[in-house]
Amino acid sequence: MTASEILSLTAVQLGKKIKDGEVTSMEAVKAVLGQIKAMEPELNSYVTIDEEGALKQAEEIQKRIESGELTGPLAGVPAAVKDNICIEGLKTTCSSKILSDFVPTYTAKAVENLKQAGAVIIGKTNMDEFAMGSTTETSAFGVTRNPWNPEHVPGGSSGGSCAAVAAAECFFALGSDTGGSIRQPASFCGVTGLKPTYGTISRYGLIAYGSSLDQIGPVAKDVTDCAAILEVLASHDEKDSTSVQREDHEFTKYLTGEVKGLKVGIPADYMGKGLDPEVKEAVLKAAKVLEEKGAVVETFGLGMVEYAIPAYYVIASAEASSNLSRFDGVKYGYRAKEYTGLHGMYKKSRSEGFGPEVKRRIMLGSFVLSSGYYDAYYLKALKTKALIKKAFDEAFSKYDVILGPAAPTTAPRLGESLSDPLKMYLGDIYTISVNLAGLPGLCVPFGTDQKGLPIGVQLIADCFQEKNILRAGFAVEQSRAFEMPSLAAEAMKEKEEK
Repeated sequence: MTASEILSLTAVQLGKKIKDGEVTSMEAVKAVLGQIKAMEPELNSYVTIDEEGALKQAEEIQKRIESGELTGPLAGVPAAVKDNICIEGLKTTCSSKILSDFVPTYTAKAVENLKQAGAVIIGKTNMDEFAMGSTTETSAFGVTRNPWNPEHVPGGSSGGSCAAVAAAECFFALGSDTGGSIRQPASFCGVTGLKPTYGTISRYGLIAYGSSLDQIGPVAKDVTDCAAILEVLASHDEKDSTSVQREDHEFTKYLTGEVKGLKVGIPADYMGKGLDPEVKEAVLKAAKVLEEKGAVVETFGLGMVEYAIPAYYVIASAEASSNLSRFDGVKYGYRAKEYTGLHGMYKKSRSEGFGPEVKRRIMLGSFVLSSGYYDAYYLKALKTKALIKKAFDEAFSKYDVILGPAAPTTAPRLGESLSDPLKMYLGDIYTISVNLAGLPGLCVPFGTDQKGLPIGVQLIADCFQEKNILRAGFAVEQSRAFEMPSLAAEAMKEKEEK
């Protein structure tokens, strides 16, 4: 097989071809590394590329596949990992100056599960610093660009992972989702992103931002890949006190395309002011696809939507200010060169090591947790969170799936969002409620706008009901083939011609 033929496959398709002996894991890794060399000067999707390590892993895994030891669907498939998920011996920076030289001494449980399944880790992807942002422009290692149009952002904070999958720089990637950080960039980059129910995938080894909201999840080309990856990632972990013991780990069996009788609700609150008409049209078209296949689609009032953003930013910032207090220049990470006394070292190390967006959220978090403001803000936000969960509980007593947009617009131009942080925060309106309520959410690409930028639709289900969004997502996807950005396709073609 040629490199471009290999790169056009999905992760599951590649895994099957490796198992059948049509292609080797080394050939797949070399094809990916070639694509990375062609695309990275333009995109900057990666912070660290482990070329030598990936080739070595591929050789070992290939032997284990040939001996019959590894038989899973992801064996030999090259993958990338977001740079806030620890891998022993591989630099993990959170795209921050404060952790620019940090090399963990342990590996995250999610990555361990991937390695046991035989996936080959290519490297670590760029992100918004400490996962704080919606554009991957707050990274200390430069902005990542959208493969569909390099003048636009890829979304965030898992922008590097989504851009890498879209540009065929890996076959799938791990991201983390605190308030939409997998689903929103998946929408902007035209890939499929899944945020599972809170507690389904271990957070051990994920550098924390908002501990009650963070969840690791897969980014891939299609729903089948996401379901297969979730089967590998979902496991109970004693090292994570929020990890859940689940019985149902078979997600791929729900990919039948059969949605007859499935009850789908579209929140009227999601379809009003602020939503781009082309995005609205895509959501309604997706609803029509489900309806034609036998699903029952209705519009309903969800309620509490307007309170989601303030509640989220109060809770996430409060947790961030607590979680990030460990980065003080003492045990690990960046330490200022000149300072006076211990407090001086703390202040200078943190003010030089953290970027503006991280500082903004730490200060906001410290403020809402401070004496006199705790009750007025933080406690109120927690009560609001409980009411948002209650609103979803009521919705799921009537519907199996909620359908809506993943983001109000397609990808904005570089620099547009950072100039107005409040506008950037408002862009999370459709995703953050899912994290506040601990629900699973799936973003599926569904067409492009007039500018040729991808549009994603979001499917939400009740806790532990991933099967419903996978069923619906697979059905929606059948009416749209996965498209690769022309930039990536041209790079593959150019290599073939050479």
